Amino acid sequence: MNSFLNKEVEEVKEEKQAVKAENLPQNHFTETDLQMEWNLMLKQLQTRNSFIFNAVKTFKLIKAGENTIKILYPSDSAKVEFDKIAGEFFNHFKTKVHNHTIEIDYQRDFDNLKIEVVTKRKIFEKFIEKNPLLKDLDDLMKFDLT
Repeated sequence: MNSFLNKEVEEVKEEKQAVKAENLPQNHFTETDLQMEWNLMLKQLQTRNSFIFNAVKTFKLIKAGENTIKILYPSDSAKVEFDKIAGEFFNHFKTKVHNHTIEIDYQRDFDNLKIEVVTKRKIFEKFIEKNPLLKDLDDLMKFDLT
């Protein structure tokens, strides 16, 4: 008798889980919605926790499908820091766009791994490419761009 009741309880639990997955809202969201919320999260992180902000500021979030978000991350250590805020971000985003069936696809982004430090000399060299007369001016004036 007890085994029959336990089986019946298990079947009821399975039905409740299936109903919950089917009844979740699946509204449409756009790439703009995603980018606006991500930029808002970055601004909040910048004031709240600069360490995590610096780790995740190079992440790229892209809408890959109707209910799929592709996340390009530069390194595994940065992904660990992102995992600390991912739950908060995606819970907020899913609630905001009324779509609770969003799936996340993580991909390593090797192009975004290196961040170049831009110095005054490098900026000046880019300007020289656009206007070669600046090189003559530099030779004449001996600018200190260190």
